Amino acid sequence: MAPPRWWRTTSPSAWCSTWGCAGSPSCSDREACAVDLVCPRCGGAWPLASGVWRCACGSPLDLRLTPVLDPEAIRQGPPNLWRYAGALPPVEPRHRVSLGEVLTPLVPVDWGGRPVLFKVDYLFPTGSYKDRGIGVMVSALRAAGVTEVVEDSSGNAGASLAAYCARAGIRCTVYAPAAASPAKLVQIQAYGARVVRVPGPRAEATRAAQAAAATRFYASHNWNPLFLHGVKTLAFEIWEQLGWQAPGAVVFPCGFGSLLLGCYLGFQDLRRAGLIPRLPRLYPVQAAGCAPLYRAWARREAGEGRSPAPELGPELAPTGEGGATEAGPTLAEGIAAAQPVRLPQMLAAVAESGGAVLAVTEAEIRAGLRKLSALGFYVEPTSAVVGAALDRLGAAGVLDREGPVVAVLTGSGLKATETLLRLGFSPAEPGADPRGPGEGVGPLVPEPGAGPANPGPGRERQ
Repeated sequence: MAPPRWWRTTSPSAWCSTWGCAGSPSCSDREACAVDLVCPRCGGAWPLASGVWRCACGSPLDLRLTPVLDPEAIRQGPPNLWRYAGALPPVEPRHRVSLGEVLTPLVPVDWGGRPVLFKVDYLFPTGSYKDRGIGVMVSALRAAGVTEVVEDSSGNAGASLAAYCARAGIRCTVYAPAAASPAKLVQIQAYGARVVRVPGPRAEATRAAQAAAATRFYASHNWNPLFLHGVKTLAFEIWEQLGWQAPGAVVFPCGFGSLLLGCYLGFQDLRRAGLIPRLPRLYPVQAAGCAPLYRAWARREAGEGRSPAPELGPELAPTGEGGATEAGPTLAEGIAAAQPVRLPQMLAAVAESGGAVLAVTEAEIRAGLRKLSALGFYVEPTSAVVGAALDRLGAAGVLDREGPVVAVLTGSGLKATETLLRLGFSPAEPGADPRGPGEGVGPLVPEPGAGPANPGPGRERQ
């Protein structure tokens, strides 16, 4: 059996037609077979270098890992994701791909009289948290000898993959919905990746990428479990930044579920290692216009004789057979995922954590965007769903009874300039009072003789 053309053969014995070496000492390229992909449904297993991205039974795959988390080793590790290498897929330092990531800030904020900690993950090199998963995934693919990948993305994952592939010397093609943000598509192309715009809903881009994966490695952030195990570093960072303790709750945007499952995997690793007593409550947030997880959660609650609290989301219209729904128009394009491939795992993670699923309206997203901007957080609309969710959780009393509450800000507002302009985030007329009720954000430059644009300490806006 010949190796696929996306796989770099370093010697004749590095390609095992039976996939039987499993990293044995006789294999000349042990890293290519060091990562085991396993099917959680039927138990099938493959090495990463096989290129298998979905089990024959239809299930997405997981990783077979034995995490090792030692606080002392972490303290002495590098100031980046690989300080948690003991809990990540095994990749030798020479194969690790980096753009200089550092631990992102955990910023305390007063949110309507309640303390909240914002995890500012849009400060990653490409402007979104996706660098966590992509950095680890591309490192493992590089170690396995992959030379060419395809992906489907509405923007952030594609930009991250393009950047890290450029750094790794891996050819990259991204299939994107035709309606994806132009700023994100430009970013993907700037890194040298090829962009293929696909007409129709998000699912059409997925189908096109999967068809192309017949001859190239499918580096999907939705299907490939390497991505999830990179995202779980978010949980490890929060634990470390809170003095080696878990928060009471974590709130984050949710589309295909990578943040939800990444957080769950990370905190689960910590609990199994005896480093935290329980999982924090997980609160994934969806846009009401495309909320398959919220609908599934509501059906689950109804099946157990409960109704979702009205504070957690609006009443939504019934869906089609099986709960399937097309992605409706939403400002939160980054989470417009109508059919998450890991939906059962997502539901189980929320239930085990004791959390709940929220859905927020477009008006709430706009309001959340403005509130976050007023606090100094310039985020894209997808991130703003957490602001709306914090208002809902506050009204439900959740923020009052939890321990530390962490809200994750996932993507930079620099990626959504056109959308923000349409929403009225535009320069005001010269001389306009930035504290006034207008639609603008205040003059970019103060008039001659005017006071400082920044009111300074003790004179913040109320």
